[in-house]
Amino acid sequence: MAGDVGRVEWRLVPGAVAVWLAGLGGLLVHWVVALAVGGVAVVAGIVHLRHTRPVRAIRAGWPLVACGLLALFPVTSRIREAADDPLRGDAARAAVVELRVEVAERPRKVRSSGFGAMPSGVRSVVIPVTAEGSRVLLFAPVEQWAELLPGQRLVANGVLGTAEPGSLTVAVLRVRGPPTQVTEAPAWQVAAQALRDGLRAASSVLDDESAGLLPALVVGDTEGMVASVEDDFKAAGMAHLLAVSGANLAVVCVAVLFLARLARLGPRSSAVAAMLALVGYVVLAGPEPSVLRAGVMGAIGLVALALGRERSALPALAVAVIVLVTVDPAMAVSFGFVLSVLATAALVLVVPGWVDRLERRRVPRLLAEAIAVPAAAHLATAPVVAGMSGQVSLVAVVANLVVAPVVAPATVLGLGAALVVPVAPWAADWLVRAAGPEVDWLVVVGRWAARMPGAALDWPSGWWGGVALALLAGGLVVGLRWRSARVALGVGVVVAVVVLLPVRALAPGWPPPGWAAVVCDVGQGDAIVLSTEDSGRVVLVDTGPDPAPVRECLDRLGVRQVALVVLSHLHADHVGGLASVLADRSVGAVAVGPGRAPDWAWRQVREQTAAAKVPLVGVTAGQRLAWPGLVMEVLAPQGKEERSETDGTAINNRSVVLRATTRAGRVLLTGDVELAAQAELLTGRADLAADVIKVPHHGSRYTAPDFLSAVGARLALVSVGGGNRYGHPSPQTLAALIRQGTRIARTDRTGDTAVVPAPDGPELVVRGDPRPPSRR
Repeated sequence: MAGDVGRVEWRLVPGAVAVWLAGLGGLLVHWVVALAVGGVAVVAGIVHLRHTRPVRAIRAGWPLVACGLLALFPVTSRIREAADDPLRGDAARAAVVELRVEVAERPRKVRSSGFGAMPSGVRSVVIPVTAEGSRVLLFAPVEQWAELLPGQRLVANGVLGTAEPGSLTVAVLRVRGPPTQVTEAPAWQVAAQALRDGLRAASSVLDDESAGLLPALVVGDTEGMVASVEDDFKAAGMAHLLAVSGANLAVVCVAVLFLARLARLGPRSSAVAAMLALVGYVVLAGPEPSVLRAGVMGAIGLVALALGRERSALPALAVAVIVLVTVDPAMAVSFGFVLSVLATAALVLVVPGWVDRLERRRVPRLLAEAIAVPAAAHLATAPVVAGMSGQVSLVAVVANLVVAPVVAPATVLGLGAALVVPVAPWAADWLVRAAGPEVDWLVVVGRWAARMPGAALDWPSGWWGGVALALLAGGLVVGLRWRSARVALGVGVVVAVVVLLPVRALAPGWPPPGWAAVVCDVGQGDAIVLSTEDSGRVVLVDTGPDPAPVRECLDRLGVRQVALVVLSHLHADHVGGLASVLADRSVGAVAVGPGRAPDWAWRQVREQTAAAKVPLVGVTAGQRLAWPGLVMEVLAPQGKEERSETDGTAINNRSVVLRATTRAGRVLLTGDVELAAQAELLTGRADLAADVIKVPHHGSRYTAPDFLSAVGARLALVSVGGGNRYGHPSPQTLAALIRQGTRIARTDRTGDTAVVPAPDGPELVVRGDPRPPSRR
């Protein structure tokens, strides 16, 4: 009997694997691969039928044949149709088109980390649409596009571009102008949006961090989230709480079943009530692929919890994979889909055994489940996460274990608030306040976990990194079955504690003693910190493209107060992190030069400083600013406020140029000034001589050798992102610096770099390495 059970458990798995491989190979390689996989599955199933006894053949052979046919049609046929779509040819020619489309998903706001016309997370949206059955991705401005709902039809004009390979999306449309001929949204979509808006409004009774988190926790609405909280959740391995997952739906359905039991409903009525709740929740969160996937996986989780046996849950999981990939072959290459399948498989295959073992060691079952579920899910998904992010979280299991008791109550209370707010706002207010302590706890744990030293371990990214971690984890799980392996692991841990930790502790600390300036590694952008004699109080010049990198740099430096934030100019790679600085530190004021363009950035800076109640002041050439141990002179630009610049070069040339006199010597901070502004500085009366120069515009080729010679710096700092698409820094600019004997440090290679005083003049110290950078 046991052997028969084993066969029943696994009979659908080969078919699910065949369908998944067909979608994966067809999208990542060629549709012919999907055809081959489907054909092999059909042939294998037929061979099994011919050489196996009838009962076993029915259980294993026919499902494999059926799945092979599904891989041939519709999986292969849909991938081939997308590959041959006429819009691909138009996209390759960058054709200007007018398309009548239907909105497939809610618009998602884009967070841009580059510079130019796009701010960090506020100016554009991405909208998946269908155009006569073809999948197209719209990039559109927020205005008039952000409020669209699934099911609406409209006409969009724009320029087609090629889509990323490996998906069913055939083209990208960069929209010009507003949508036209817009139809009404379906009534149920309007109602769902009203409930989401109501939840966001009701959550405003909480503080800003919790008010933004509650809608994200309940329906995946991250629009109002404070950036620092979102970054903390990612670093802590808790980002899955910010999206609708199978766990959300399981919580809702369990709550409904509990209420049905209290109402003494029969099994069928309870099942119907749970199914209606499941459908309603999917509608509320939005019928997008990720939510639909979560609905299916949530149902699988309920099967596992209800039956308590992996025998029935595993076939159900296989059916979910088959259905999802058949309906939407793009699921096969979705990281979210992979994570959902792995986490659900861990739930139904690993957790029951772990819970039983813990119970045999006298651990209460409720506690055993609380430990086993996050640990198994993290272990199963860690290889994929590591391959995606290049990091392995060392605190994720503990963080998720600590927050597990409050997630379900917060979700249920928040959902209740969303449902009652249209008819009883006072009740919604009460429910939100009841959810407040739970959400506050999530914020506290996320912040604590993200800021733990060594919270994340760097790991090779990409497929090889994921495979390596999977092999390592598998080896540990298998190896720990033997006592000798457990002893070896214990010895390894002792060696790490006794040897590696002291080595890390004896390594040079950060920041180095007496540091005068630090150029932060914020990617393709600028953020330079200047110290004063008041420990923990600094001046910050620019804030980088995104909130997290500049906040992490200031955390590493132990900065508590920012006397002044100077924004050299208003491109996104210099102002994108301002919100996190204002949220996390005591800031005295924010200073900007005469440039007031682009307009969106100027408006954003005003809104952020006003919300933080921080003064916004102007600086211009000739001003002198002083603190104990630090004096800054504004060398450029001259002139009145200017809002008319629209060209990127003109905006760059209006950058604030500062010469800072520090304990280590003179530091010239040049923003993104290009040739015209450099020429004005050379012909003016300003004294440009400095010991250290922050090379203009990330080392672009628009840097005059005469300008670098006039500065005559012995040290050069290039703030630049690795592998950027602009070709920064330019080889010509680097060569000009090398010819005059300047030592160069690039943040894409050395990370955070400090300027420190030395007997022979300032020196550079790279974070974690006491040796100065080479001249290469």
